[in-house]
Amino acid sequence: MSFKPDYIRPLDLRHGRVDMNHGAGGRASAQLIEELFVRELDNEFLRQGDDGARLPAPPPGTRLVMATDAHVISPLAFPGGDIGCLAVHGTINDVAMNGAVPLYLAASFVLEEGLPLAELRAIVASMAAAARAAGVPVVAGDTKVVEKGKGDGLFIATTGVGWVDERIHLSGAHARAGDVVLLSGPVGEHGVAVLSQRESLEFETRIESDTAALHGLVAAMLEALGPGAPGLRTLRDPTRGGLATTLNEIARQSGVGMLLHEAAIPVRAEVRGACELLGLDPLYVANEGKLVAVCAPERAPLLLDAMRAHARGRDAARIGVVTDDPLRFVQMRTLLGGRRVVDWLSGEPLPRIC
Repeated sequence: MSFKPDYIRPLDLRHGRVDMNHGAGGRASAQLIEELFVRELDNEFLRQGDDGARLPAPPPGTRLVMATDAHVISPLAFPGGDIGCLAVHGTINDVAMNGAVPLYLAASFVLEEGLPLAELRAIVASMAAAARAAGVPVVAGDTKVVEKGKGDGLFIATTGVGWVDERIHLSGAHARAGDVVLLSGPVGEHGVAVLSQRESLEFETRIESDTAALHGLVAAMLEALGPGAPGLRTLRDPTRGGLATTLNEIARQSGVGMLLHEAAIPVRAEVRGACELLGLDPLYVANEGKLVAVCAPERAPLLLDAMRAHARGRDAARIGVVTDDPLRFVQMRTLLGGRRVVDWLSGEPLPRIC
């Protein structure tokens, strides 16, 4: 099916800009969808051309998982990625943290009047490439346009659907005293990469966002553990608020405490140096391609080996343990041998990073 009506001329994707007509639902809207979105995101479900996509049923013995996320990052492009691939990776990861296989995405675009079509096309192309690489197509979408000055270029909201084996039950409420906390790799790269672009900062070593889809890593972890993933309690991706906030969320949900070891938490030297320069703690800086796993202690060696055998978990580390603490404090043994509380994030040190 084609969305395309009879046009006078094709879109000027090199020099043209989004205008209010592109959000009015008429010919201009149809042309933008046909010549830009459908052309870049093309797949059999999107080609149905309806207000929703008709999708195959999930396999027997599974449950559906749905997640949604909004992306309002500034700037729209940053070292290592842009808002397009970020919108794909972020929602795929939210689905995957439930132990699920991501299947499909839907996307809503809020465009600001005056956004260059060339910039929009590059972002949608990035989104399409990320979806193809992950094997998770964008099957439905919507586009709206707001007046200049009211949208900061582009916002993208994505919703993901997947299926999970009904024997797998992962939750932030399942951590128990004695469990082990694992981290898939170095923290802080995404937030520092975005900030460096926003503030035109130059470091000796280029810092790139870690934005990536993690469902392949999760699948490898689940396969190593066997049917039902026995011993795996929780998976989370430490995005906004960073590792510290994610661990506090888990501690609160489960009614436990945590004790981390600062020496065990991987942070790249260039990220640590940038954070020291900017007065930031890397534990609170956002990530977009890392996960935290909480598991039973007897399953930790197997799970850690599986993570390190995968490209997305090559630098995985055991960073702490879950403790019996009714106050639900996350604490850290420092490099100097003392302890400090790793509290909730207070305020927003890095606005608009995801």
